[in-house]
Amino acid sequence: MDIVYIRELNIETVIGIFDWERNIKQTVSLDLEMGTDISKAAATDHIDDTLDYKAVSKRLIAFVEASEFQLVETMAERITEIVRNEFQVPWVKLRLSKPGAIRGSKDVGVIIERGEKV
Repeated sequence: MDIVYIRELNIETVIGIFDWERNIKQTVSLDLEMGTDISKAAATDHIDDTLDYKAVSKRLIAFVEASEFQLVETMAERITEIVRNEFQVPWVKLRLSKPGAIRGSKDVGVIIERGEKV
């Protein structure tokens, strides 16, 4: 299995459980690792034969910007569902962080893996 990745995709959204968080936009940062097979793309040198990380990024930016989740856990689950179902990715690892959520900490968040490495 090969991995196509996206690092530090920063997106502004409404997220959080506190009333003040429901009235502002905060940054979430995504690190994605997506299992795929790049051999066909390497042979043809054509974008249609690979996992298009630009298309994945655009889809996730639109989704996250429009969302209003309370928990990063819920957002993480929905993101991995989109990647797996819409882009036919059998395995995904996502690190979703919320910078500045806790004073004195660079960020907090979750890391999840879904699917099977083949």
